[in-house]
Amino acid sequence: MLEQLGRQAKEASVVLAQVSMNDKNELLREAADQLVTNQNYILSENVKDVKAAMERGMSEALVDRLTLTVDRIEGMAEGLRQVAALEDPIGAVTEMKPNKSGLLIGKKVVPLGVVGIIYESRPNVTADAFALCFKTGNACLLRGGSDAIHSNLAIAKVLQESLDKKKMPVFSIQLLEDTSRETATKMMQMTEYIDVLIPRGGAGLIRSVVKNSTVPVIETGTGNCHTYIDQYADPKMAVDIVVNAKTQRLGTCNTCESLVIHKDVVQTHLPAIVEALLQKGVQVRGDERVMAVSDRVMKAAEEDWGTEYLDAVISIKVVDSFDEAVEHINRYNTKHSEAIVTDSYSHAQEFLEKIDAAAVYVNASTRFTDGFEFGFGAEIGISTQKIHARGPMGLDALTTTKFIIYGNGQIRH
Repeated sequence: MLEQLGRQAKEASVVLAQVSMNDKNELLREAADQLVTNQNYILSENVKDVKAAMERGMSEALVDRLTLTVDRIEGMAEGLRQVAALEDPIGAVTEMKPNKSGLLIGKKVVPLGVVGIIYESRPNVTADAFALCFKTGNACLLRGGSDAIHSNLAIAKVLQESLDKKKMPVFSIQLLEDTSRETATKMMQMTEYIDVLIPRGGAGLIRSVVKNSTVPVIETGTGNCHTYIDQYADPKMAVDIVVNAKTQRLGTCNTCESLVIHKDVVQTHLPAIVEALLQKGVQVRGDERVMAVSDRVMKAAEEDWGTEYLDAVISIKVVDSFDEAVEHINRYNTKHSEAIVTDSYSHAQEFLEKIDAAAVYVNASTRFTDGFEFGFGAEIGISTQKIHARGPMGLDALTTTKFIIYGNGQIRH
């Protein structure tokens, strides 16, 4: 069965590579409209997943990641419309120049082919992945988590019906109904059919894909994201950014999990930050200097500095210098998103220069690390590696190049 899906995806990718920009954009707009038109069906299927998750005792933050609403479906649809509005990279020719033999050599942007995506508990990924893959002429083979199986199947069904209506290959998107680990492992070995594999989920899933896949992997990372409150930070800005970065949505990879603060502003800035977090229901874990600020702060253990909670928990570390803050963040971060709050231009520039992460912010919440927010319409994931793609991955990350060479009879001597 899995091999059949692979063959169908490969066949669809051959057709998709030749689809015109206008036809792709028209299909994406139609699919967006159909998601909204069929929202009651999608929501009814999502309720099944949410109910099962709550019965299993899934955390509130993870249930939120799983839950669809009318607004979130409209957000998915808007993502498709934005992708339709983006410039199509496929077919662009760059670096066309002659060599010493008179050959005219250039590079042409082409699709990857078949993109496999293994992901967890986020139904919006189904629509986002399809939009970006389709726009770049790639077929996508998706394996979502069992937690969201009803939601994912409903979204995929609507998208396939849109493809059929526009006489496009319905196998441009396929979703594995079998969510077992055994099937996922087999998918990781499908080098004959899948050109690249992208994992989206927790640390365990990503480790498993990186370890077991023989298909090339674009590694998306977990998010132990930090916010550093510098000695020159504005106190109100510090509170606003930390609270937003931590509580705006708990179960995402760009949520702030760790706060680092300079010792000089512990007394002036930290009490208000801690109180605001506690009022939002966040459990605060800190070192001894943080614990002295409030008797409601719990003692942090060593493992807290490197933990992606995906829950209403944050760790806070006091540092004696800017350099110590940079060292701490680079030691414990996951190369995802890091932020500094400061009025010092030199510290801002130094932070941007020295922090090793895919996205580095000055005076802004880490929650903005997102393809939609970056103007990509949607994202295929957030890469924390340094090869091929890094940060939120939009259309360009789903393309490759091939050399095209024009001659007039040259032979090599």
